[in-house]
Amino acid sequence: MSTIGIDIRLIGKKQTGSEAVFFNLVKNLVVIDKNSDYKLFTDITSLETLEKIKKDLGITDKRNFEIISLATRNKFFWNFWTLPRYLRRRPTDMYLTQYITPWFVPRSVKIITIIHDISFKVFPEFIKKSDLFFLNWLIPISLKRADKIIGVSKFTKDEIIKRYEISENKVDFVHNAVSDDFLAQDISAEKIKSVREKYNLPEKYILYIGTLQPRKNLPTLIEAFSFLTSNVRKVGLVIAGGKGHNYDIRIDETVEKYGLARDVIMPGFIDEDDKAALIAGAETFCFPSLYEGFGIPILEAMAVGTPVIASNIAPHKEIAGNAAVLFDPGDATELAGKISEVLDNNELREKLIRAGMSQTKKFFWKKTAKKMLRIFNGIAIDKENN
Repeated sequence: MSTIGIDIRLIGKKQTGSEAVFFNLVKNLVVIDKNSDYKLFTDITSLETLEKIKKDLGITDKRNFEIISLATRNKFFWNFWTLPRYLRRRPTDMYLTQYITPWFVPRSVKIITIIHDISFKVFPEFIKKSDLFFLNWLIPISLKRADKIIGVSKFTKDEIIKRYEISENKVDFVHNAVSDDFLAQDISAEKIKSVREKYNLPEKYILYIGTLQPRKNLPTLIEAFSFLTSNVRKVGLVIAGGKGHNYDIRIDETVEKYGLARDVIMPGFIDEDDKAALIAGAETFCFPSLYEGFGIPILEAMAVGTPVIASNIAPHKEIAGNAAVLFDPGDATELAGKISEVLDNNELREKLIRAGMSQTKKFFWKKTAKKMLRIFNGIAIDKENN
């Protein structure tokens, strides 16, 4: 029986995609794995919050799942002292985290790290210099220490191998998916109306939801929308997401440049219970990123029957297949044309809706958890043989 440690510090902190990955992965491992012991490590110390996490993950009565709370000064101290100190005294067989691996951990503890994307390597100009310094210093060290590196798409796996010159045998991938909780949300007409009123949204809107970082290419979406407003005054543009770390100030500049303060609505962070209705209520969902590792919002939009327009980049093609309209992320004029086509062509809309619902069924978290469990088991076998 293997003892598997998992870093769940993101769970409960509204860290968008990264939190969703670890939450859904653990939640499904709870269902499929009765044979391994899991130690779930967090820096959260609030008993109330910890009890909620246990309930949400479904581990309240699971003897093989235990949450271990380790208070720490900050995330760097966690990796360099707090967690290593614990694992030196009570080592697990393996430990799953993301990006930065812990230091000074016994070699007997096999380290697995999930890499969501390496956009900082491809578009360093979009990263703050202080962040870039640490990423360029710590990521190579972490990838060298890791016994297994997991991308969230085949594209990400190939990027890691190519840009860091790592052996293909050391890298694998598991796809992300739409969470069961999202699929269970209310998307009735009444709920959509209440969400629209709650966030003061127009009756018809084009939607983006996600982080507001430079690589998300939102100024291009705003510029494309500016080409539409003379003909499509009744449709607004909703850009949803918190302005958190590495906010793209060009968003504000582009809104001001084109005089769109009344037409571009930025409601901020969306409550998780409102997310499905927000997406379902949109005329179309647009994801214009320059670079992604995966793109869960694309699948979420497809799952609730909203037509998707996405930038023509490799991970989007891997995920969306033929179920989305793709465009050159550097061409606002082309994007404007694609938006107009999706808004005006009912036959195309219906085709996209049908294809999207079919496509999203290819990705589900139980399948992802099963593949991750096979990776765990493979590491355990290699450890025994060596």
